[in-house]
Amino acid sequence: MNPPLSSQVVVVTGAARGIGALMARRLSAQGAKVALVGLEPAELKAVAATCGPDASAWEADVTDLDALTAVARQIQDRYGRIDTVVANAGIAIGGPLLDSDHRAFTRVIEVNLLGGVATARAFLPALTESRGYLLQIASLAALTPAPLMSAYCASKSGVEAFAHALRAEVAHQGVRVGVGYLSWTDTDMVRGADQDAVLKQMRSRLPWPANKTYPLGPAVDRLVAGIARRSAHVYAQAWLRGMQPIRWLVPSVIALGGRRDMARLEPQLRATAGERLRPVGAGGAADAAVSGAGAGVARTGEPAARPVDPGAE
Repeated sequence: MNPPLSSQVVVVTGAARGIGALMARRLSAQGAKVALVGLEPAELKAVAATCGPDASAWEADVTDLDALTAVARQIQDRYGRIDTVVANAGIAIGGPLLDSDHRAFTRVIEVNLLGGVATARAFLPALTESRGYLLQIASLAALTPAPLMSAYCASKSGVEAFAHALRAEVAHQGVRVGVGYLSWTDTDMVRGADQDAVLKQMRSRLPWPANKTYPLGPAVDRLVAGIARRSAHVYAQAWLRGMQPIRWLVPSVIALGGRRDMARLEPQLRATAGERLRPVGAGGAADAAVSGAGAGVARTGEPAARPVDPGAE
């Protein structure tokens, strides 16, 4: 029998905006005590203020294991336990591999994949104590790798495989591990990608229903319902479940259509290559300001692991 959300302490990474922010609000509305982790202290504090008096906000880079470990200990000290962790933090870049900034490309892997690994390392001791649940947010990109998204697809495929492997490692300790899948959902990341006319055009040519942008609210509601069930697989859009049996076929189909589309779009991609050197969206910009990943971004140093507001101690 799974404990009710109203009795749980839930940690959400990447909680300053988008999926993470709304998930924190929805969880708190069901009585959970939420701890928000991310890079943007003002936004984190603002979201936490909407999540009730027991909510807290913590500034940390998910690729910094020492910072995350310190945050995990401080959150456990504050609440006495951690029941669920949602590894949601993620960034994306778009465009051809050879046009991309290598540091920005690598940073996507660091945040999405290695950040998920660091999140698990930091919080698994607490989850083992509580016999808790880790939900790793993956993507449609793990099921259907597509051109112009190689960094994001590689990171999400990797984190999906990591979560599946981890599930078997920790099951005997009473810890459950789930993978969350989302198609294109109305977030800053997707809106940022759509500001690139070539990427938007490429996405519009995907077959229905993969070419739609889905509303955020229903997607988050399905994720929260999966958290309550401690599901092994959670689908933010119902049709994604149907992709699992045919995922073996998808890369070949995409390769056939992608060859034609890439040949047609190549002149536009070359002409606009300098416009897509940084991660997309406001969250991507926040990460670039910290990491220095992407052309023309000055490194400002790693943030310390610390609570955003004095009441979080």
